[in-house]
Amino acid sequence: MTAPRPDEPPAPPDDELTRLAALHGVATSYSPSPGRTVIASATAVTRALAVLGVDAGTPQAVRAALAAREREAAERLLPPTVVSWTAGDHGGEHATCATLAALPPSTRLLIETEQGGTHTSVEGLPPGVHRLTATAPDGRTASAHLIVAPPHLPTPTATATLTSTPTPTPTPTPPGRTYGLLVQLYSLLSARSWGMGDLGDLAELAGWAGRALGAGFVQVNPLHAAVPGAPTDPSPYRPSSRRFPDPVHLRVEDVPEFAYVDEPDRVRALLERAGRLRETVLEKGALIDRDAVWELKREALELVAAVPLGPGRRAAYCDFLAGEGEALEDHATWCALAEVHGSDWHRWPEGLRDPRSADTARARRELMDRVDFWSRLAWLTDAQLTAAQRTAREAGMPVGIVHDLAVGVHPRGADAWAQQEFLAAGMSVGAPPDAFNARGQDWGLPPWRPDRLAESGYAPFRRLLRALFRYAGALRIDHVMGLFRLWWVPQGEPPTEGTYVRYDAEAMLAVLVLEASRAGAVVIGEDLGTVEPGVRETLRERGVLGTSVLWFERDWEGDGRPLPPERWRSDCLATATTHDLPSTASRLTGDHVELRDRLGLLTRSLEEERAEARADTGEWLGLLTRLGLLRGTGGGGDTSSEEAEVQAVHRFLLRTPARMIGVWLPDGVGDRRPQNLPGTWDQYPNWRLPIADAEGRPVTLEELAASPRLRALIDVLRQG
Repeated sequence: MTAPRPDEPPAPPDDELTRLAALHGVATSYSPSPGRTVIASATAVTRALAVLGVDAGTPQAVRAALAAREREAAERLLPPTVVSWTAGDHGGEHATCATLAALPPSTRLLIETEQGGTHTSVEGLPPGVHRLTATAPDGRTASAHLIVAPPHLPTPTATATLTSTPTPTPTPTPPGRTYGLLVQLYSLLSARSWGMGDLGDLAELAGWAGRALGAGFVQVNPLHAAVPGAPTDPSPYRPSSRRFPDPVHLRVEDVPEFAYVDEPDRVRALLERAGRLRETVLEKGALIDRDAVWELKREALELVAAVPLGPGRRAAYCDFLAGEGEALEDHATWCALAEVHGSDWHRWPEGLRDPRSADTARARRELMDRVDFWSRLAWLTDAQLTAAQRTAREAGMPVGIVHDLAVGVHPRGADAWAQQEFLAAGMSVGAPPDAFNARGQDWGLPPWRPDRLAESGYAPFRRLLRALFRYAGALRIDHVMGLFRLWWVPQGEPPTEGTYVRYDAEAMLAVLVLEASRAGAVVIGEDLGTVEPGVRETLRERGVLGTSVLWFERDWEGDGRPLPPERWRSDCLATATTHDLPSTASRLTGDHVELRDRLGLLTRSLEEERAEARADTGEWLGLLTRLGLLRGTGGGGDTSSEEAEVQAVHRFLLRTPARMIGVWLPDGVGDRRPQNLPGTWDQYPNWRLPIADAEGRPVTLEELAASPRLRALIDVLRQG
């Protein structure tokens, strides 16, 4: 195909290419807003098809591929994966399976269940991933994975201390309503931290918040393993592995073997260095230095690894190794190889780029001590994550720890190496141009291949979820719309030259519902921004909660004004802000505009931006005042008080029917700074800031627990 000149619009796909693309789930157009359609370039469509193993490089190739695909669809008895939803929450009667209903009459079924039984019908099948074989009357036979899932997810259990504030027109308190704290774990330093927040701090926070505050959950950032580097990418949303957590989060003193390290002078020196790292952040105002923290912890963990495990601990470790199997072996092998050859596996000797090669097997044997070291760190981290969730539940939290699942993995990391067959090489996940970003976005994360997922019965997705739910009371899924479709950007092209590729959302949701139901866990989808029609409705039907942020909740289909609390959806986590947005104090005072101006991020004049921010905040404060939520109105109170306004915002959240209400922990002490400022790289210290007060002074976990301002904010939610 002839490439267009730079000043020409991209060539649209022709009719045959459009039909071929549709059969493979590749979009040839999209609608960024109602009534507007954007045509994807033929180049983007062709390259997406190529990644899926379809040659569409010439008109002749397109015709041949189209004929082959249509013939395959006509002759195919079963798709690779079939989904069936049960009628009840605990298995039993089959409810829906359109694929099986469409089979020829008298087709015989044989179902081998994951529990070991056999069935000839989907009626009464237990939830699980089974093996289905169908034999048609004409002799055709096909096998498929059969995912049987409950119809919807569990809902949060109610927290007794949270009730709806009485209003002139009371909003009923929805079943399972609870509130909790949102925090980036690395930013939560205590008097025991080694320079950044750790899993011991998480357990302490959960225990205190559950027992003393009546909180129902604590939500944290992704704790996935990072790609090592110099420096390491601090973003928790570009991990090396989503399957395994990062040992940098370990509380070293809580590892049982640490007490038996027989080198007192070295232990003393390590603890002194840890104290200096902590002091550098808390008392001298330095940024969190993840690499320095990991260098210190790694030295300590090398000593720990030299301590023999007792019989009981050894048995527990062996059980972990057996349970994690090949996935852990791959992860630990990648870590060991990265120590020798660097963290970009594309630059390794050719034989080591394949995790199943003979060269890799030989290297694994030669590096067995290091493979065991990294396997043990995965086990220790898993144990502390499990202990944090146990502490949360013992403290009375009905949900406990809410973990965060990043949308993808770093292309140079462990998962990208181990799961190459399931990832779309040469493609990156991103977002098309929209009202907020005219250039689109490229997140640098290789997407799943939908065809390979289906062929495997969604095995890597199932294993990922099962691992996370082992220690999560709930899971937040970043960019949950990715269960339906993802914007694929070809390598070397700008985000504008991408296209959407569709996934089997029913199968993805069935796996999610199945694994979450088995764990008794809640699922929260981050569905902010542009959402395809029908997506939120489908998620709601399956019990996936959405995310509602106060400043974005306006009547967009009407007058554009702030949405009254009674019109908010109930099936959501409602918050005032997120890690990517200004803190509530910053937004109320306009500090976020001044920050973006200092960094040169404004696209209009400072006065224009200030005026728009004041107008936006003014509308919300006006609504809070009319609803009587800004205390002190007419009674001599200080309604201009920033603290009073922050409290009023949370009184408003309490008026909504939201099932879960999240309090950004830094809001409790007036922190002005966002943890991440989108659009910046080295201009702003993203992911490296400790929680601080309004003056920018770092605040420890112990000081948070004693903070009158935080207590007053929590009392807003508890008093009701």
